[in-house]
Amino acid sequence: MKYNFITIEGCIGAGKTTLAKKLAEDFNGKLILEEFEGNPFLPKFYEDPERHAFPVELYFMAERFKHLKNLLSEGDIFKSFTVSDFLFQKSLIFATNNLKEDEARLYRMLFDIINSSLPKPDIILYLYAPVEKLQQNIKRRGRDFEKNITSEYLENIQRAYLDYFKMQNQSRVVLLNTSALNFADNQADYDKVVEVLNDDFETGIHYI
Repeated sequence: MKYNFITIEGCIGAGKTTLAKKLAEDFNGKLILEEFEGNPFLPKFYEDPERHAFPVELYFMAERFKHLKNLLSEGDIFKSFTVSDFLFQKSLIFATNNLKEDEARLYRMLFDIINSSLPKPDIILYLYAPVEKLQQNIKRRGRDFEKNITSEYLENIQRAYLDYFKMQNQSRVVLLNTSALNFADNQADYDKVVEVLNDDFETGIHYI
């Protein structure tokens, strides 16, 4: 892999965990996965978002911080690179979308304190997929707590991601349209993704 620290991002159901696992296995990478299923507030959030948004986002931020902090303190000389299936800044993206204004201000204060101490990825690969495909993927994996996710919610989150990335000029961000790709089951499609991650990119946002 050309980059030492790769982050795979995408909306719910985009396939980021699948891709991160394949890359780590095929190219001897250290894998950092978001453990969202351990969040005790998540099922409650999908049932009653307004009531449970703040604790669910605080829990996620704490877990993401813990995983990335370990990246700094626990090097692995036997791994050639690191790949994660989450970007720490997604904490702010989701919180801005889900929280009330006063809660979002408090969350931002905590986020800014933590964010400055964490490692930044060398490249961010955002897997863009239309909402219809996201819903198909969500339905296919059959997680009970995700069955009530609405298309409107996915559209809002996807829009929040894109708005955030458009403002980034100090990071390498590649937006990959996966509408016609099946990197989980099609080797040729997977090879295209690998090729993207071995290209030279300047800082800024790139559309593929």
